Amino acid sequence: MLWMKWKMVVDSLRGRRRRLPCFLWFLLLFTAGSLVLFIHRQDLSEMVQQQGSGMMLESTPQQSRETLSTLDRERGKSDNHQTAEGVLPSLVPPMQFPHFENSRQTATPGSREQDINSHHVSKRQRKLLKTSPPIRHATNNVSSSSSSSSSLHSSFSASGSFGPESWIKLTNTLEARQKLMKEMCAKYKSSISRTITHHHVKYLYVVDKYKLLYCQVPKAGCSNWKRTLMVLAGQASNTQSIKHDTVHYDNHLKKLDSFDQQGLMHRLKTYTKVMFVREPLERMVSAYRDKFENPNDHYHSLFGKPIISKYRANASSEALRTGNGVTFKEFVQYLLDGHRPVGMDIHWEQANQLCNPCLIYYDFIGKFENMEEESNFLLRLIRAPHNLKLPNFKDRNPSDKRTSMQLTQNYFSQVSMLERQRVYDFYYMDYQMFNYSKPFKDLY
Repeated sequence: MLWMKWKMVVDSLRGRRRRLPCFLWFLLLFTAGSLVLFIHRQDLSEMVQQQGSGMMLESTPQQSRETLSTLDRERGKSDNHQTAEGVLPSLVPPMQFPHFENSRQTATPGSREQDINSHHVSKRQRKLLKTSPPIRHATNNVSSSSSSSSSLHSSFSASGSFGPESWIKLTNTLEARQKLMKEMCAKYKSSISRTITHHHVKYLYVVDKYKLLYCQVPKAGCSNWKRTLMVLAGQASNTQSIKHDTVHYDNHLKKLDSFDQQGLMHRLKTYTKVMFVREPLERMVSAYRDKFENPNDHYHSLFGKPIISKYRANASSEALRTGNGVTFKEFVQYLLDGHRPVGMDIHWEQANQLCNPCLIYYDFIGKFENMEEESNFLLRLIRAPHNLKLPNFKDRNPSDKRTSMQLTQNYFSQVSMLERQRVYDFYYMDYQMFNYSKPFKDLY
């Protein structure tokens, strides 16, 4: 009996010796974890203080349906992009757009978009200014010019050169457009296939000499830009002498879909990709006026006859034979018809469907409303000949008044409020992606 009690005491002591190292390990781990948690809480406290001071210094960006960006999303992004090596932002895969400086957004009446006017000069912008072509008539340095509030147009000289202030404003504007495009693509097109085929690039033109890809959007300065591309490609000596039919029907320019898949992808990865857009309803009205209000046998026959046949009651035999005289209301009915008697056309197709900006990263998204300034800015970026500028003449129906927003509103007064809403819905993605505000107050 005594032996049994002694054995129990010995076994108990042995068990304590075995458990003692485990207890020590637990104590050490608990102490280390507490230390890590304390340091992490200190770091969080410092971050909150820094963000709080930044919120006091920064202005609140406007939260609108056109920008669809929130304050939390703006401040939650980190500045992790690298400094650009050239005058344009470095190429990155689709959907990986460069970050840009947060700044106050103000409305630009000419383009009806929320443009960025940054008063902060980033390191990328400083290097861009250093690597840009020589700038004439610029006496101020970057620091002083960046704080000026003079307008973009006034800072351009008569010769087309511009100073550091305009250069910074335009780069900020372009980065803002790219950022908005990224947000819209992530929201609406995140599930699309990432495979680029020849079909996706059928409207892209190539100028190998300047490593330039231009996506044509008709009624957004397309004809004059194609004239400029012909001069860049060495197909013509000047833009003024190139006729409209030569631009569109003589096939002087190479298209990206003419290359094999390897050549196609190489150019997409290494060339500067450009597109210009226009206020969607204004562009649609411009297309209608050009193709249906003026003599045009091709469009009157191909589109006019089936449109009149389906949407005009008691159409005359002459109208059915020629297709002349399609009214704007009939054109709207055709556009909104899910069972159109004839297919879509490039002149009124949505810009995002023509250029696929959610699949193809565009280095430069220009606006028709600022065509002269932004086009000449782009020409300087790609180091085009200094005397080359985008022409601004109107060679088709030159006597017609240019389509404006006021004229667009006059045309849409011919249709019902419901039809106006449906046309806006038809072009809704263009309004969102390219940051145009609603053209009518009664739209939702």
